[in-house]
Amino acid sequence: MAIGAPKDITRCRRFFAEPSHPRQRQYEALRAYFLEGRASHDVARDFGYSAGSFRVLCHAFRRDPDPQFFVSPIPGPREQPKKSKAHDLVIALRKQNHSVYEIAEALKERGLALSPTAVREVLRAEGFAPLPRRLDEERPVGPGPTVEPVADVRTFALAPGTQFTTSCGGLFLFVPDLVRLGIATLAGAARLPGSAMIPAEHALRSALALKLWSIERKSHVMALVADPGLALFCGLNAIPKKSYLSEYSSRLDHAKTTSLLAAWHRAVSQDKLFTGTSFNLDFHSVPYYGEDPQVERHYVSMRSRAQSSVLAFLAQDADGRAFCYSNADLRKGEEAEEIFRFIAFWKKHHGQNPRHLVFDSRLTTYAHLARLDGLGIAFITLRRRSSSLLTEIEDLAPSAWRRVKLDVPARKYKTPRVFEQSVELAGATLRQLFILDLGHDEPTILLTNDRRSTQAQLITRYAKRMLIENALSDAVRFFHMDALSSAVGLKVDFDMALLVIASGLYRLLARRMRGYADAQARHIFRDLIDTPADVSIAEREVHVHFHRRAHLPIISASGIMDSPVKVPWWENYTLRLSA
Repeated sequence: MAIGAPKDITRCRRFFAEPSHPRQRQYEALRAYFLEGRASHDVARDFGYSAGSFRVLCHAFRRDPDPQFFVSPIPGPREQPKKSKAHDLVIALRKQNHSVYEIAEALKERGLALSPTAVREVLRAEGFAPLPRRLDEERPVGPGPTVEPVADVRTFALAPGTQFTTSCGGLFLFVPDLVRLGIATLAGAARLPGSAMIPAEHALRSALALKLWSIERKSHVMALVADPGLALFCGLNAIPKKSYLSEYSSRLDHAKTTSLLAAWHRAVSQDKLFTGTSFNLDFHSVPYYGEDPQVERHYVSMRSRAQSSVLAFLAQDADGRAFCYSNADLRKGEEAEEIFRFIAFWKKHHGQNPRHLVFDSRLTTYAHLARLDGLGIAFITLRRRSSSLLTEIEDLAPSAWRRVKLDVPARKYKTPRVFEQSVELAGATLRQLFILDLGHDEPTILLTNDRRSTQAQLITRYAKRMLIENALSDAVRFFHMDALSSAVGLKVDFDMALLVIASGLYRLLARRMRGYADAQARHIFRDLIDTPADVSIAEREVHVHFHRRAHLPIISASGIMDSPVKVPWWENYTLRLSA
């Protein structure tokens, strides 16, 4: 008598011959080996094991006194030992009005570690509602942050006999330059906002102090909010907190940051910080990892992808190596025109167009290159390597190339091959140089309207464009250019303006220090600025005595300690530095 249709019988046989569940497969394989006496390599092949793994499985089976293959899990909720042990204590502590965080800390002290989330789950299961927000005086007594005074210039006073130690002693090395350049006039000329408690110049000094001291985000000022030296540098009784600094930058639009840069140029005009001979130009995308409709997607080179970011334009004086212009108030489609905004800014405040510009191929368009040529501004840029240009380079005869020698002793590739021709682009006749043997896999293509410089001079000058790449790297690592203060572009715009001023102050200081003229800001900070000091206030004098450091003789030899200076924002008290 048949017990089922042939199809059902086939399916049932397949259930045993081709087990799908791992535990059933192990059972059938072990049964075939131990009960049916089949060879191990045949069993391993038929059930999908390697020979070695099946031998390990047999070895474990022999040593398991009670193998379990078809045991069902116990129905119903499973016990949670940690919660069960701490349950009664959690309830008792909540009845004493303790928060989940205080309960978690108390459990940890008793060896019953439970996370605040787990404590919250226990309380929710027992029907406890979350505690209402309590006042400070209603909370249990325990350690907590100190309450620092509110920044208010009206309570600032220099009391003779006061002494303290500050970890920010190196900041006072910038005070002589800040006095000489008239930092108060910068805030006034730019019409920066201020209040009776924190005037504009004090707010600017506070934001600038964080940039000079390499504090990554404005919120990180809270780690130094109790340092009296940082407050003294700004001329306040206490450094403003993170909420004020964030709100203050929101009040500055692009017009005010541009006015601030213009005032900075006027202040350093006698110092020759910007020679104006040649400029390196570049864009930098400051990545953003949140959601904000104002933040657009731009290409981020460090990630090699397009993502939400704030696009910033920066110009660097090639000789002085300091940033001289910035703009982070850019939208998509405005990139190509930014070079002419910089030209207009320079002409307005220096009376003439920039003489020489160096930038890469993505900065602007061929039509704008023709405009630059029409303005009589020399430039060097790269041309993008199209397939037609690469084919043209491959088809050149060996005799068409000539070797040039670069006068760069430290360079590995000193004798590249060059082929030069004239090209018409957007109505302008330009010099085009194909360059091989520069150490790159692909040929380099230079475009320029400089008809006086030799080929070697053009190649050498474009190679020095790496200065702005190094400066951008330094700005990212030391000035924390990629640490967004917020998603709003105008806040980043103010941060970039502070970057320009801070980099200039570091360059001015580096000029005085023997051996540091070409050093990057993070190198200067590490050796010279990052040093504690003892501050003592006497009658009409503030004395800053630096702690002993290996590089302190370099500061002493610079002469910066030889001339005490009267500081206007200290009620004309004299600053005296000593080692």
